[in-house]
Amino acid sequence: MSQLLSTYPLITTPALQACRDFYVRHFGFEVGFEASWFVLLSRDTAGGAGTANLAFMHPEHPSSPPGPEVFSGQGMLLTLQTDDAAAEEARLREAGVTISYPLHDEPWGQRRFQVRDPAGMALDVVEQIAPEAGFWARYGVA
Repeated sequence: MSQLLSTYPLITTPALQACRDFYVRHFGFEVGFEASWFVLLSRDTAGGAGTANLAFMHPEHPSSPPGPEVFSGQGMLLTLQTDDAAAEEARLREAGVTISYPLHDEPWGQRRFQVRDPAGMALDVVEQIAPEAGFWARYGVA
């Protein structure tokens, strides 16, 4: 394979503008490219480690070949890793975003909560924390 330049999930949804506005307003993404049927969003990650990209396409798009089908809200979980999940949950709750899975510390070492975007995609907002003592030992991980 030649040099990989970028990668991003593309969600087909009639809620194109609502998704754009949701990610711009609540997660600091910027519009990198927009047409009436397609939106590409980007956001630099902490410390200049890279760029997070996300795209949305209207189901009545003119691109070829046909597809993909409209996203059904099942089978995908987009993880957004942060350095403070509790602050993010409080900020989003204050902004009126519905929290679908409240803040919780998981035994494997994540503090997390979930919301859904206007297309129905589950967003898992996580912060890495120390796992419970011995949790990973049962899986052969030191």
